[in-house]
This record gives sequence, C-alpha cells and structure tokens, in this order.
Amino acid sequence: MIHSTTAWVVFSLVVLGMLALDLGVFHRKAHKESMREALTWSIVWISVALLFNGGVFLAFGSQKGMEFLAAYLIEKSLSVDNIFVFVAIFTYFSVEARYQHRVLFWGIMGALVMRGIFIYAGIALIERFQWVTYLLGGFLVLTGLKFAKEETEIQPDRNPVVRFFREIVPVTATFRGQSFFVRENKRWLATPLMVVLLVVEITDVIFATDSVPAVLSVSRDPFIVYSSNVFAILGLRALYFVLAGAMVKFIYLRYGLAAILIFVGGKMLVHGFIHVPILVSLGVIAGLLSFSIYLSVLRHPSHLKQS
Repeated sequence: MIHSTTAWVVFSLVVLGMLALDLGVFHRKAHKESMREALTWSIVWISVALLFNGGVFLAFGSQKGMEFLAAYLIEKSLSVDNIFVFVAIFTYFSVEARYQHRVLFWGIMGALVMRGIFIYAGIALIERFQWVTYLLGGFLVLTGLKFAKEETEIQPDRNPVVRFFREIVPVTATFRGQSFFVRENKRWLATPLMVVLLVVEITDVIFATDSVPAVLSVSRDPFIVYSSNVFAILGLRALYFVLAGAMVKFIYLRYGLAAILIFVGGKMLVHGFIHVPILVSLGVIAGLLSFSIYLSVLRHPSHLKQS
C-alpha cells in the first residue's frame, strides 16, 4: 500500500491545476468544442496520466507502476461506453453542443466523489470479507455477458430519481443558457440542464458498479485505484467530443468491452488458485480493445467513410 502523504499532495495539485486550467482558462465561456480542441485536450489528459504513471514507476517501483497502468487502461476502456450513453442523453434532451462541456465537467466532478466512496467501500469489504472478491468476479462476468447482448437505452423520464426531483423542484420549461438554476419571481427554479446533469450523475453511478470492481481485480491499493480512476474519468470529457460522432461506427467495440469485463471477472474468480501477472492482464486488456476496433474497421470499412 502507498501511504505517502507527498504522493497524495502531488496527485491533488496536478488534478486541481489541470481542472483550473481547463474550466478557468480555456472553457470560461460556453462554446461548441471543435474536433481539434477536443483532440488536443484528450492528448493532454492521456499524456498527463502517463507522466504521472512514470512518476509512480520511479517512486514506488515497477509493480505499482504496472498496477496503475492496468487500472488506468481498464477504466479508460470501460469509460468509452459512457460515450454511447452521453450521446443518447444529450440527444434525448436536445442539449446544444456549446452547453455539453459544462454538463460533462460538473458531472465528472460528482463522479470523482462517488468513485472515491465506491473504491474505499469496495476495498474495505474485500479486506474484511474475502468471499466478496468471488461475488464481484461473478457479477462482472454476468455483466459482461449481458453487456454483449443488450443495446444501451436511455429513458430518463422513467428514472425514479429524475421523477422525484421534478416533483420537489420546479423546473423551467426551456433551457436558460448554461445555468443549472435561475431566480424568477423571487424563487429559485432548476433548468432542464440541471435535470440532464442529474441523469449523467445517475449514469456514472451505474457504470461505477462495473468499472470499480474491474479495477479492484488488478490492485487493492487505494492510491493506485483512485488516482488511475481520476485520470481516466477526467480525460473522458475531451474523449467524448473526439469520439461521439464515431462511436456508432465501431460496431464491435461493445463486444471488446464485454470481453474485458468477463476477463477481469474471471481473474477475480480464480485469484485464489491461479495468479495472473499484471503484465499479462495489460496485454489481454489492450489486445481485446485493439482487436475489437480493428475488427470494426476490417469488417465494415464503409461505416468509417460515412460522414
């Protein structure tokens, strides 16, 4: 376990500095993010994560460094599926492109808090009750099988939390720019953008039930698990704007993600009998993701040529 206060301080300063630069400098005003801007930020976030990973290698050794890389790759791979859902949510609510960044940014901020809770609860349960590992492994295998069969369907109006929110909080009939709340006639009203943010937060909680157990299959170190999750999630906003229009074209990606879930779930199920080295996990995860993308391009190249 990494108990270094310096490591947590450095990690916090890097994340807070990047967030301040992102929201406070480059996205102070709502605007439609161009592909070039999104691609640049996506490269920046991945580069920062890999540089941080290099720091983990140097400070804590190759084992911790490989654990971070494996955890980051798992979370990054599984978070790609969030993009399918985000596209559906924004389409359903007719959210303008220039306001999507704000929703994703604050949605991710909420996700960081929820992931921390999930991670520490998961580690505590596994350390106290070893059988929880097998329970989580079986859950991931079943989720992977279900994931490969079903398409994502978003019906926010049927969500009980959203329905309850609308019953207790007055919501304006139309969007009010990038505001989540507005004051009218001496009372505060939520805007539809706040409802969208709530749906995004609920979605992340659902996805966390898959991704957090998957990451715990490669490391039980709170610092490694949480920091890798944070870097993967923070880069998701930029990745969304890069891949949103192309996700439907990689038709086999869903099966690759399902296979990753089944693999890490199976690894948890056999951990008491068979030790799977981190390097092997890295190779399998990267291979499954790359092969599913390659197969999409190979089998249906015409999909990628369509605009």
